Amino acid sequence: MSDHGNESESEEIADLSNPDVTTKYRAAGDIVQKALQKVMEACVADADIAAVCEMGDKIMEEETGKLYNKKVKDKKIEKGIAFPTCVSVNEIFGHFSPMKGESRILKAGDVAKIDLACHIDGFIAAAAHTIIIGDQKVEDKRADAIMAAWNCAEAALRLVQVGNTNTQITQAFGKITEDFGCKHVQGVLSHQMKKFVIDGNKVIIGAENPDDHVDEFEFEANEVYCIDVVVSTGEGKGKETELRHTVYKRQVDTSYMLKTQKARQFLSEVQKRFPVLPFSLRAIEDEQVARVGISEAKRHGLLEEYPVLKEKDGEFVAQFKFTVLLLPGGTKKITGLPLGPMEKLVVSAKAVTDEEMKKVLASSANPKKQKKKKAGAKDGEDKEDKEDKEGKEGDAKET
Repeated sequence: MSDHGNESESEEIADLSNPDVTTKYRAAGDIVQKALQKVMEACVADADIAAVCEMGDKIMEEETGKLYNKKVKDKKIEKGIAFPTCVSVNEIFGHFSPMKGESRILKAGDVAKIDLACHIDGFIAAAAHTIIIGDQKVEDKRADAIMAAWNCAEAALRLVQVGNTNTQITQAFGKITEDFGCKHVQGVLSHQMKKFVIDGNKVIIGAENPDDHVDEFEFEANEVYCIDVVVSTGEGKGKETELRHTVYKRQVDTSYMLKTQKARQFLSEVQKRFPVLPFSLRAIEDEQVARVGISEAKRHGLLEEYPVLKEKDGEFVAQFKFTVLLLPGGTKKITGLPLGPMEKLVVSAKAVTDEEMKKVLASSANPKKQKKKKAGAKDGEDKEDKEDKEGKEGDAKET
């Protein structure tokens, strides 16, 4: 099993102050964008969700496999899926990545949420996007949920700035969802991400409630966050479904010698291929080994489960997720697709009316800062752009 918990002091700096780290985040982000776009295009009426998820995972594996293949200090750079492709429909949200025999078929008019992530050398990029299957024009509460979630995501992008607080984001979500007659789903957290850590300790809570409390903090330079917006037309309270949970993560602090041979085989494969990041049971080569092994591993607390959740029947849930880098030149969004054609197809009678939020949304998501040109930089090309370009060129030569 890889040892990601004990980084030696002699190793390179693993935050954005290291240009190589920034380049790896951006490369992972480009792959996530490509995979998300391809999965979105495959989500059509009568498509099989399991097949679509499998395709998304294959794209991330293939694309990460093309980069950083040169060993560093005689060690391979780890890369691949950081969160398996999930496609959750209508009232279902989160972590639906079914086995082949337990899949569902997409139908025209479904609200489909696509969620996935990959990493290069442990530097993770994640994204999620919501679409209407069949490109239908939607003017009912499905539109309310989608536009509420989209505006929350756009506000968060403008508020995740050095010196601002996580509380400001949570309050923005509350104001915007209220304007659309929706609610942000309780229990959903946006996390700081670090090397091989998809769910860091600094979090933004999506909806304030008495049962959940998070510490307030200020955003700092060189941090990375995954902003996860999940909005419901219902009560905003998720309940576990009867659907099989297939997404898990190894609990690295727990160990136990499993009794059956198949269970030990399962855990050995998990520790070799997915030592610290989430995986889908679909990725286990022998399905029978997966089914037997998961039961015993769960019983002894060796895995963390990502449950499939749902709202009440007849309600709809929308999700948008993106990854941001808090760089010296400002906040840089590296994943997350635009609304695209949905901008005209999804029409809500409601809108953001809160004056403070209207000002936030009207502000630029990419404020321009005057930066000194680096010697040799072309006109219109700033120092950060030049360094990023040089870094990518250098990495391309390596691979």
